[in-house]
Order: sequence, then structure tokens, then C-alpha cells
Amino acid sequence: MSGAKVQQVCPKCGAARREGEESCPGCGVVFAKMRPRRSEPAPADPSAPVSIAQDPPGSLVGYVRGAFLALLAYYTFRLLSHPIASNYLGESFLHLVILPFHEAGHVLFSPFGRFLQVAGGTLMQLVVPAAVAVSFLRRRDPFAAAIGLWWFGESLADVAPYVDDARAGQLMLLGGVTGSEVEDYHDWEVMLGRLGMLSWDHTLGRICFVAGGLAMVAALCVAAATVWRTARKG
Repeated sequence: MSGAKVQQVCPKCGAARREGEESCPGCGVVFAKMRPRRSEPAPADPSAPVSIAQDPPGSLVGYVRGAFLALLAYYTFRLLSHPIASNYLGESFLHLVILPFHEAGHVLFSPFGRFLQVAGGTLMQLVVPAAVAVSFLRRRDPFAAAIGLWWFGESLADVAPYVDDARAGQLMLLGGVTGSEVEDYHDWEVMLGRLGMLSWDHTLGRICFVAGGLAMVAALCVAAATVWRTARKG
């Protein structure tokens, strides 16, 4: 028996391979034709935190956000440049978006008495955009949260013509009638009348208009600052 010693084993069948042998005596595989195995990457740890990639500076998303903010700033100027009595806000496109939430509020608050049923319309049209802003803020998306804040401000300003009209009752309401034509139908006439504050209609209307406008402008500033900070990171 030869004294050649064993150098290694066959990587395929595990048979002993002697020095100088070009093929395996067990399975016949040619060693020179075998490719070395590539090391496989380690499996990902499911418990490790997942990092969310942010939009690269100067990306299409950044440009779209900038253009959207420019349009929103122009729209804000248009809404706030008209007097409350003109009801420009009440005739805008976004008023049609807010209206279903307003009417749903009357239904949702109806089990809690007449006053809350009437107030529920205004409450709901403010709660929904506020909830949107808070939701995105909790997700750490400051841009989207700022847009939610802008919607809240616009919705608050949208209330102003309705409040301002409490005594006059001249606005055309959803049923195709004005508050002066149907008794106990105008939301703010009912609420302010029960609170003994009907003479405050113009003052409260201006407060809603100014507060809503400030919220809209503040939201635009926050959104613009977010886009600017993202761009500067590049």
C-alpha cells in the first residue's frame, strides 16, 4: 500500500482525496471543474429596526412639493383677500369637500341633544382635519402634518361667513333656503341665540377668519421650512 498521505476530502461526496488525484475515486467528480462556493449573506434580523429611506435632496418629490406649496400659497391669498361677508370661502371648492363632514357631524351628535346636534356640524368639520394633522405628526411626517394644519385653518376660516350671518340670515343654506326664511334652521343663529350671544356674530366671525388665516400661513411656513431643510441636506 502506498505511503501517500490523505490531503483532503471530496467536497461533493466526502470521500478521501489523495495528493495528486485529479478526480474523486468515489463519485468521479473532476476537482478542477468544481467552482468554489460563494458565501451566503447572513439572514436579516427580524427584530432589527427598519430604517425608512428619505427622499433624496433635489428629487422629483421635492420639486412637486415646492410647486404644490406655491399653488397652496396662491390659493390661501385668494381665500383670505376677500371679505367675510362676500362668502368667498363658502363658495370655494374646498367648501364642497368640508360639507359632507359638516353634515355628518349633525348626525353623529344628534343623540346628545339639540344644541350639540347643531354644533356637531362645525365640530366635525374642524375635528377631521385636526385628526389628519395629528396622525401625520405621530408618523413623523412634518410636511404632511403641516398640510393637515393648513386644512384645519381653512376649515376654521370657512366657518366665519356662517357665524357672521347669524343675525342677518341671508346665506343660502343646504336646503335651498336662508336662515331668515326658516326658523330654527341656521346653525349659528340657534347656538348663539341659546347662549345669549347673538350680537357677537360679527366679532366671532372675524375671530374664526383671523385664527384660520393665521393657521394657514403658519402651516405654509412649516411646510416650506421642511422642504428647505431637506434640500439643504444635499
